Amino acid sequence: MLLEVENVVKQYSGHRALDGVSLSVPRGTVYGLLGPNGAGKTTLIRIINCITAPDSGEVRLNGKVIRPEDVRHIGYLPEERGLYKKMKVGEQALYLAQLRGMSKHDALKALKHWFEKFGIEAWWNKKVEELSKGMAQKVQFITTILHEPELLIFDEPFSGFDPVNADLLKREILELRDRGATIIFSTHNMSSVEELCENISLVNRSKIMLQGNVAEIRAAHTHHTFKVRTSSPLTADSCFEVQEQTDGPAGRFETVIRKSDPQTSNNTLLAALMAQTDVLAFEEMLPSMNDIFIETVNR
Repeated sequence: MLLEVENVVKQYSGHRALDGVSLSVPRGTVYGLLGPNGAGKTTLIRIINCITAPDSGEVRLNGKVIRPEDVRHIGYLPEERGLYKKMKVGEQALYLAQLRGMSKHDALKALKHWFEKFGIEAWWNKKVEELSKGMAQKVQFITTILHEPELLIFDEPFSGFDPVNADLLKREILELRDRGATIIFSTHNMSSVEELCENISLVNRSKIMLQGNVAEIRAAHTHHTFKVRTSSPLTADSCFEVQEQTDGPAGRFETVIRKSDPQTSNNTLLAALMAQTDVLAFEEMLPSMNDIFIETVNR
């Protein structure tokens, strides 16, 4: 594990922001840190970045308790952006890179690469205040990853982006992962979680409410419903109930069925369907992470 958080507690004047939070982030993965506003996510991110300290518990990076000097191995893109509006884009990017320990020569070389990759060379001498929110977001993303940290923390990274640029950023995040970076991704956008994250922790009211592998969590929350396409209508039997059935194109029938008994295997269910008609498509309807998020938080 690259990052381990163990039984962290943080209290602010009568409010417990984190209450015994533990999680482990595997090296070389994208890890989702989820939760509603006020759940404690930002407090945990601030503790990982040594901006504040836990009241109890500990955070370990590479197996050792994290110290302020270890922050050089972390890149953090906060939800609230922090570029200086009156500074020129290139001047500011160079300044931030050098703050992270890069030499001027290396920083200029890396910035040239990323500005060309994002097609923003013309922004170098613009002031930050001349940029749109999405444009400024691109610049700050570059300054976050430029020093090639082991751990990257992105808090709502797609805020302010149109779909095209959001997709560009998603591809870059996956590319960073494939090159060895470990990424913590905090967001309210559950479709992005399904696209990017292998594992997640859902924080609510200062505690971890749900944790684990995304595919396994979705499978565990199944309602045992299936979408089936057949050549003729289906009739319920001892294996399944018919919940919805419609005529599809070219005489095909689209049906939503539900297992009568959750213990019935998928093979047994499919055999029961094939005994009635030709099965052209058979797909389990797993709940989305958005559905699971809402269900867990409401519960």
